[in-house]
Amino acid sequence: MYSFYIACRNHISERLKISQTTGPILLAVVIGMGAGFTALGLRYAIDFMQYLFQECLGGAFKSWAGIAWTIPVIALGGLIVGLITKYLAPETKGHGVPEVMLAVARLGGRIRPRVALVKMVASAITIGSGGSAGREGPIVHIGSALGSSIAQWLRLPDRMVILSVACGAAGGIAATFNAPMAGVMFALEVIVRRFTAHNFGLVVISSASATMTMRLWSGVGDYPKFPLLTNYSLTSTWDLFFFLGLGALAALAAHAFVNCLHAVEYAAEKLKVHESLKPALGGLLVGIIALWTPQIMGTGYETIEAALNNQIMGWFLLVLCLAKMVGTALTVGSGGAGGVFLPSLFIGAMLGGSYGSLMNTLFPGVVSSPGAYSLVGMAVVFSAAAHAPMTAILVLIEMTDNYYIVVPLMSATVMGTFISQRISKDSIYTVKLTQRGIRITDTPEVNLMDAVTVGAAMDRDIDGVPPDMRISDLIQKMRATHRSGFVVVDDSMNLLGIVTAKDVENAVLEKQAESLTVGDICTQNVVVCRPDQTLSAALSQFGVHSYGRIPVIDPLDPTKVIGIVKRQDVITACVQARMRSDAMVAQAEAYENLSRKAAMTLESATVPAGTVLANVSVRNANFPEEAILGAIRRGSATVVPRGSTLIQPGDELILLTTQEKSLQIREWLTEKTQ
Repeated sequence: MYSFYIACRNHISERLKISQTTGPILLAVVIGMGAGFTALGLRYAIDFMQYLFQECLGGAFKSWAGIAWTIPVIALGGLIVGLITKYLAPETKGHGVPEVMLAVARLGGRIRPRVALVKMVASAITIGSGGSAGREGPIVHIGSALGSSIAQWLRLPDRMVILSVACGAAGGIAATFNAPMAGVMFALEVIVRRFTAHNFGLVVISSASATMTMRLWSGVGDYPKFPLLTNYSLTSTWDLFFFLGLGALAALAAHAFVNCLHAVEYAAEKLKVHESLKPALGGLLVGIIALWTPQIMGTGYETIEAALNNQIMGWFLLVLCLAKMVGTALTVGSGGAGGVFLPSLFIGAMLGGSYGSLMNTLFPGVVSSPGAYSLVGMAVVFSAAAHAPMTAILVLIEMTDNYYIVVPLMSATVMGTFISQRISKDSIYTVKLTQRGIRITDTPEVNLMDAVTVGAAMDRDIDGVPPDMRISDLIQKMRATHRSGFVVVDDSMNLLGIVTAKDVENAVLEKQAESLTVGDICTQNVVVCRPDQTLSAALSQFGVHSYGRIPVIDPLDPTKVIGIVKRQDVITACVQARMRSDAMVAQAEAYENLSRKAAMTLESATVPAGTVLANVSVRNANFPEEAILGAIRRGSATVVPRGSTLIQPGDELILLTTQEKSLQIREWLTEKTQ
């Protein structure tokens, strides 16, 4: 039965790798449906936890604590969340989006499957107990973990895993806000940070699938998240200038929010208490703030809707803005599991409403109602905090179904984003990563190390040791080979662990070397690489773990070792990549000189078996003088040709030649051996 399961999975995996249309589309639909169901699950889980904490426990505490019941209830929720994240999945604390961005940028999109379940439970407790946070950040993390888990289960390459993460993130946002296009733009603008036609199409399919799943199972239908009693539009030409002023003010508010969140995170890291107590302390402080402003508890959807419909106005909106800013920073920064997307919208709505109330007092009849300023303020604060103007504009249009105010909405959002980017290059999602020394740029730089895979650089000659080898024999082998570590494998090349000189030293110091074998002292929890990973990913593994060598496993059978990649191999490949880069510059100059003399063209042909080039190395191929070999396409991969590269039957050779010689070159490429 198990072998049948493996065969089915491998068959699906191979079909997805080959297919360019049907397979990826089906994958996007499945991930989208899963994200839609998880968004519904998180909503119901929050409702249940809210009933449990605020109704049941809150009712019990009210008998002796009175209005101060929020303090013990939110603190208890923080304590439970702290214990869950500490012992089950530490990466689930906080708002989750930076962890997804890190996975996409450095880990090939790989997120542990358990993250989805742990994040859902922790977020439900944080928000349900009264913590000041949103559910959009958690659902991005949950949806991304779902997409990543499906792609990992299918043994897909990194590019498909990353695309699956984007599909999960888009589906989560779309289902939560009932805003499919906003989900698409969030995934591409914030998570993946690049736009291609292929990415856009699949993310759209996933977002639409998630939205339809949510609408069918929740009965919401095509109905905006924040219905407006009246449609807002510009009252006068002067009104636009006041909206631009709101954009500048909102940029400063967003910067203050980011700094407040970062300050709490920094203080929490320096606090010398048990990790599980930090969210409890943050919850206690939020409970105190909630005594005067209970509107900041939970997501705050009702308060936002009231501000948009002019049901809350005046100076109290500014109080709520500041209280939400501090409350969210305390909840999320101390280690609670919750998002900052909706709190950004909350802060913007309150700031915009208070600003609009002031403008109406100073210039009556000239400016729009405070509700219109609340609407625009929501988009500007989020855009300025996240550096995502397109997402902000689309999410507000879809959530309010109000297109008439799009001109001031776009103008103020761009103004706020521009000012925010001048103040700081980091967004609310990247500042935490930057502090850890991880820089995610808006425009990915071309990295030659990304063009070489681990499979091309690894050593296929595996000098492993068996688990029953005696320690004394291992010491002799280390002395003879001058190696400080070996992979531990059985007769079938199954990976059992890795043993290093440090392990031997510890055994000798404990005076147990004579009675122990390699299997007794080796490290069994081994960090591994896959042959389809880039050398950039492998280099980050070496940097994080300080290892000298990492086993390379078969993607279709993770228990099998197919090679070893060493730190020196990665360094050598880096040097060679640099040398190839310099050589490519010189070749480009040569191509330019040659192109002045004759019209140039690219010629490609597949090498059949039995031809003069089949199974011949590049240095021995004797290419005609008029042809320059540029690249070799082998399946879905592109191989950079070296002198030692073996040309295999089925390879597609890409050559630069003159137009008059192109036919002769093609005939030569397919010439049969004598």
